[in-house]
Amino acid sequence: MLKPFHLSASEAHQRLQELAKVDGQRAVTEFFSEDPNRFHSMHAETAGLLMDWSKQRISKSTMKALHELASEADWQKGRKALFSGDPINQTEGRAVLHMAMRAEAGDSFNVNGLDVMPDVLEVREKMLAFADEVRSQPAIRNVVNIGIGGSDLGPLMVTKALRRFHDGGPAIHFVSNVDGAHLDAVLDGLDPRTTMFVVVSKTFTTQETMANAMAAKDWLIESLGEDAVKGHFAAVSTNMEAAGKFGIVSDRIFGFSDWVGGRYSLWGPVGLSIACGIGSVHFRSLLKGARAMDVHFQEAPDEQNLPLISALIGIWSREYLGFETQVVLPYAQDLDRLPAYLQQADMESNGKSTGRDGEPVAHHTGAVVWGEAGTNGQHAFYQLLHQGTSIHPADIIAVKSPMSPHLGHHEKLLANAIAQAEALMVGKSKSQVVREMKVDGATPDEIDAISPHRVFKGNRPSTFFLLDELDPETVGQLIAFYEHRIFVQGLIWNICSYDQWGVELGKVLAKQILSEWSDEAKGKHDPSTDALMKKCQIHR
Repeated sequence: MLKPFHLSASEAHQRLQELAKVDGQRAVTEFFSEDPNRFHSMHAETAGLLMDWSKQRISKSTMKALHELASEADWQKGRKALFSGDPINQTEGRAVLHMAMRAEAGDSFNVNGLDVMPDVLEVREKMLAFADEVRSQPAIRNVVNIGIGGSDLGPLMVTKALRRFHDGGPAIHFVSNVDGAHLDAVLDGLDPRTTMFVVVSKTFTTQETMANAMAAKDWLIESLGEDAVKGHFAAVSTNMEAAGKFGIVSDRIFGFSDWVGGRYSLWGPVGLSIACGIGSVHFRSLLKGARAMDVHFQEAPDEQNLPLISALIGIWSREYLGFETQVVLPYAQDLDRLPAYLQQADMESNGKSTGRDGEPVAHHTGAVVWGEAGTNGQHAFYQLLHQGTSIHPADIIAVKSPMSPHLGHHEKLLANAIAQAEALMVGKSKSQVVREMKVDGATPDEIDAISPHRVFKGNRPSTFFLLDELDPETVGQLIAFYEHRIFVQGLIWNICSYDQWGVELGKVLAKQILSEWSDEAKGKHDPSTDALMKKCQIHR
């Protein structure tokens, strides 16, 4: 179990509160004027990934105090506990070892004194062999992943990100929402004879997933008969019995351990749909990239440790500067589901208000994560980023190598990514606006009336990520980077990052409402809920 850490008792916390009143209010452009080499001291790289935090509203003194805060929180001991398989998911008594899912033979990961790697490698080989077998079958042209949450968002995001590596395999589709329209939209136009389903549910009881799985099974049986289920369904689940009763044969069921949380699970059998799309070779490259970030996180010095630095900057923004959100802006259309993936990974992990000691925390915790692919976002919400009354720190993610043969498009894309980071920082002053309007021939009255609307305050912080390529290794690095960032922030915020009790109550009440509709039983609800239940009840 991780030792509780209380910000209020931290000396670095007190210093950071004072620094927030001074350096936190200064313009980043002033920092650059004082230190033209600021970029060189405020960026770091791993193979294929660069992070530049020089445009953050942060001084060297603040960065030093943040590292001292991490030291007071004993972050290195916490990191050791994570990689050692200690039960840091304390409310469920579990280890947190998704890193083992991308480890290699010879790496050591233990839970309760047992080496988990032999089982991890065995399941990986079985899963990847099955994926390659599916890819080699001309009869299977479509694979439909049925899951929700971590059983959908991660595989979907990676499948889209690596679409250029789908070299001849089946098309991969995803169904998550219990809204039947989602399933209908995916199945529309598919041929049952050439379609395989992967049902992803650890317990094989997830309400939304099983409703969709049963409907998909009915769709298949209607055309091909009951016997077709064993040839057209696979499962990712630890409930072998339930999957077997569904009709899935045992050698098509792939399990994983309870020390892998759903939102961190794409590296193993939950990534079966990814492997069916990109093949085992590219899937191994994805794992290799993530493992490289694991090694970096463990071995890089604090001043060059990318997940640590990013986590500390996020804590500075959330706790000390009062910025409530984190916007993720991938300038790569193939990464357009990254913000949605990170919403779950981050907010389900660090959206907590109870500390590891069971007491309410007395500080801010997880930021609201949101975003959209550039340049689409520029024509949607960037107005608010530049001139809104709230400040939203941004992660801007760009890729150096083109992702299409349209080189002119890519040049424009990169120019926009770099320009937005600059514009967020420098803004535009009233005097600049007036000069421009005079050059354009505006009258004094027009200048007085319009110039205030064209002023940008600037000093809006961003971190710039530049990836060499959008390939499996780099995508693996990027995801693992965010995973470790989340861990460090939860550690310093003194919360339990690896449970998700906050999603349970709504599920329980939904089951209760369904039972009341089915059995016409009477439950006790507030008047508004009673009224809505009457309005929405479907009479069969």
